[in-house]
Amino acid sequence: MGYLVEATDRLPFGTPDKARRYATERYRGAAGLNWYTCDPTLRFLMRKHLGDGLAWAEPRLEALGALTGGPVNAWAEETDRNPPRLEKYDRWGRDVSEVVMPASFENARREMVASSFTSPAFFAEAKAAGVDPAPLAVTWSYLLDQADIGMACALGTGGDMVVGLAELFAPDDVKERVREIFRDGAFSGEAAQMLTERSGGSDLGALESTATADGDAWRLNGLKWFASNANGSAFVVLAKPEGARDGVRGIAPFLVLRERRDGSRNGIRIRRLKDKLGTRSVASAEIEFTDAEAFLLAPATSAPVEGEAGDGKGLARMMELTNGARLGISMMGLGCARRSLVESLCYARAREAFGAPLADQPLMRRKLAELIVETEAAQALVYDGYLGPSRLRIGAPLIKLRAARLGVTAASDAIEIHGGNGYIEQWPVARILRDAQVNPIWEGGDNILCLDVRRAMARERAHEPFLERLEEAAGRAPSGDDATAGLVHERIGRLRETIATWEKLDGAAAEARLFPLARYMADVYAAALLLEQAGWERADSGGDRKALVARLYAREHLADAGPLRGIDAPAEELERFGELADGALVDDRE
Repeated sequence: MGYLVEATDRLPFGTPDKARRYATERYRGAAGLNWYTCDPTLRFLMRKHLGDGLAWAEPRLEALGALTGGPVNAWAEETDRNPPRLEKYDRWGRDVSEVVMPASFENARREMVASSFTSPAFFAEAKAAGVDPAPLAVTWSYLLDQADIGMACALGTGGDMVVGLAELFAPDDVKERVREIFRDGAFSGEAAQMLTERSGGSDLGALESTATADGDAWRLNGLKWFASNANGSAFVVLAKPEGARDGVRGIAPFLVLRERRDGSRNGIRIRRLKDKLGTRSVASAEIEFTDAEAFLLAPATSAPVEGEAGDGKGLARMMELTNGARLGISMMGLGCARRSLVESLCYARAREAFGAPLADQPLMRRKLAELIVETEAAQALVYDGYLGPSRLRIGAPLIKLRAARLGVTAASDAIEIHGGNGYIEQWPVARILRDAQVNPIWEGGDNILCLDVRRAMARERAHEPFLERLEEAAGRAPSGDDATAGLVHERIGRLRETIATWEKLDGAAAEARLFPLARYMADVYAAALLLEQAGWERADSGGDRKALVARLYAREHLADAGPLRGIDAPAEELERFGELADGALVDDRE
């Protein structure tokens, strides 16, 4: 047996049946599973997005699933217990500001970069085989994020942004250095963007960092209060060029590398590492720039705009790229939710109470079914954000609004399902909750996301292609469940009316109503995508599990509860629970 035989095991009321409940070998959780083969929803998406290319990709996906569910997950737990540390001074008292990463982090980083689906070499190999590499690159993040979202941040959610902006605007010799840093792909160079200052987080207009022209470079001075990935190699830093106006219009993005052009150490000083609630594997710090060599990420030859740097569009250009980072954080929220779901299913199947496994109890089945449906809805949103037929301008903020928050609530639910064990740090769900809490903060909280939705609708009429995407997705619903398809189509029409009504509100009321409006938009978006998936599943295999998921989601988020608050609704989540659960997790370790 997997438990200690102690005096308490020989008490008169002890029985083999009771002892079986705490036989430790029965509580294995997600660790050790292959996170690709155990995930039918992921295999479903890979069939949908890869088609005939799945045969080439599947061995690679299986290898990555074994790596993330095994060694990378174990290293993540070790790094959480032994996080990075700062060596501020060398033995002569010189400020070296070196972040020392634990061996567990370095091991995980090495293996994930070596197995990356985002590297140029992998992309070339996939394309030579006639396989679209984009779904595989997205899935690489999905699997890593179930083990450690801090590692995903540390590998550089801003890598694409740094490379893209450098290619557009940096001097030729600096472009070459950036290419070398990221030669193995966007996740290989440990990039970061540094925005937040003591004067304000989302209020970027209040920042104080200042850049002074120095030939074709700039000297940057200032303090960033919360800089993630402080041991990175390349940073995009917001600052105000000397002489610019004090406000949002005066902000410009600059590229700062760890080393100067001449190879000497750049003016980057780490004051201290942050003692954080979670994501301990990414070194977050207070960073001071002291005459740091920097390069303006804006056209050098454009006619300057009075009070601004370059063409005055640097911040707007960076904010466009921020939407890519928001999708990355949405994936982190989804990863936390998926991991919480797997841990919950594993525990509920093993733990017994009141004469049966927890997973057989009606109230627990209701909660597990809710976790399954919500996680698959978020999965549909995130994958559509990356791989959908159109990159919607308001897609990223809406997806992050939903997926980042779900990571927190799902982890909290997982702790409750585990009971007191879940509250103990030696069990994995406590760390998942600590980690997940940062996702609603990174790249803008809920209010900032809502303001971005408003900006996109007001300036670009971005809701119009969004509504078109919803109609397109819902139009691909399978036949046979006209009630759900009808409900979703009806809600799309209502959403049009809601937006039109919202546009007529005065300024304060319109802003206050942004949050319920954005949630409504995310609700209908997810329901439409689940119907689209259900239609594909019907055509592909004749199955109707996704139709069940879509129906349960629409019933919870879109249907009118009525005077009985839905208590008289069909109990499909109980009647077909086995189908829901088996379609969410396959565990062959029994």
